[in-house]
Amino acid sequence: MVLKSQVEWALHCCAILSGLPAGKFLATRDLAELHGLPKEYLSKALQGLSQAQIVTSTLGPSGGYRLARAAKDITFLDIVEAIEGNQSTFVCTEIRKNNPCRKTGTREGKSCAVARVMWKADQAWRASLRDTTLADLGETLAADIPPALYKETFAWVTART
Repeated sequence: MVLKSQVEWALHCCAILSGLPAGKFLATRDLAELHGLPKEYLSKALQGLSQAQIVTSTLGPSGGYRLARAAKDITFLDIVEAIEGNQSTFVCTEIRKNNPCRKTGTREGKSCAVARVMWKADQAWRASLRDTTLADLGETLAADIPPALYKETFAWVTART
């Protein structure tokens, strides 16, 4: 399975937005500059997050985006589904019906075994994403990123809010 690059962008942007001071917004151009992304394409990802009510936006000179709710209340699955949708990652087209050895008109009545395995895997993947919040990510980033870089990055971000 390959997710759209916008999923990665959205996750990184939400990580940054989760650290904004209360009442502050960060412009698309600043998020794009921070991540080295084209502003026009990033805007589409941010619009998806806005439509899913993960982020909220405001217009004007100090406008931009911020999280619509607390980081502890936003899961990775929320963000992935805002960009990709919530359809199963596997679609069974019942190719087993094309088997020339099957008798015409008979049917087992069960869904395809391949589909059942894939649907189970999809549910496990989604459960894992549902169990990880932006707050969890924040704790991981704080532990993983060298303190000077962490401080410098958020100083850069805060100066643009």
